[in-house]
Amino acid sequence: MDNEEPAEKRSNNNSATEHRTDESTEVSLQAVNAEAACDPSQNDEPQGNRLKLYNKVIEKSLERFMHFAGSDRFSSMFQQFYKMNHQKMENIYKQFVDELQRTIKDDISRLNKEARLESKLNELDKLESAAKTNPDPAWRPSGVPEQDFSSFIIPLYQKQEAYLQRELKKIQAENAALAQKVQAGRERIAQTEHLISTAVAEWEASATEIGSVASSLRPADVFDV
Repeated sequence: MDNEEPAEKRSNNNSATEHRTDESTEVSLQAVNAEAACDPSQNDEPQGNRLKLYNKVIEKSLERFMHFAGSDRFSSMFQQFYKMNHQKMENIYKQFVDELQRTIKDDISRLNKEARLESKLNELDKLESAAKTNPDPAWRPSGVPEQDFSSFIIPLYQKQEAYLQRELKKIQAENAALAQKVQAGRERIAQTEHLISTAVAEWEASATEIGSVASSLRPADVFDV
């Protein structure tokens, strides 16, 4: 019992240790961000930067967490068992650490798949790469909802109007082509009617002329009996 620390002291020690661990984790995250920013091989790649940074942060955080759950802390919590069988407790600790790491990694992997984190991070990389080549300033809310809504909906209406204008011109061109075809058909019909009328008139004139010739060849008094 002499080795037991007061509950308040243990609580303060745990709080101090957790505070130092949080600070160490924050420092490690800053170091990872600085490493990603200074690494030219990562900056040259258009995709995967955020995913690599995320994986590094998760890896560093897991290392810090496992360091927080180190053998010293574990042995201090089970001193009596360590005194009874130190080797067995070391084996238990190793199994505990391996199982804990595996469970944490499985949970993180499952959450990443459910949230489709990989595709979203890659999409952010693509958007960032596209934004670097876009000279236009990025849109920011003005604070006036009506104005923001108008700035969003008016371009859609303009695109729809431009589409309708293109369709209208296309239909007008098709109608003009059809009108030309109809006019050409009417002209051909008129020419055919004119040819038929001319042929009929010529045939009637020929029939009249033939009748006159026949009448002159057989006078009526020749055939009188």
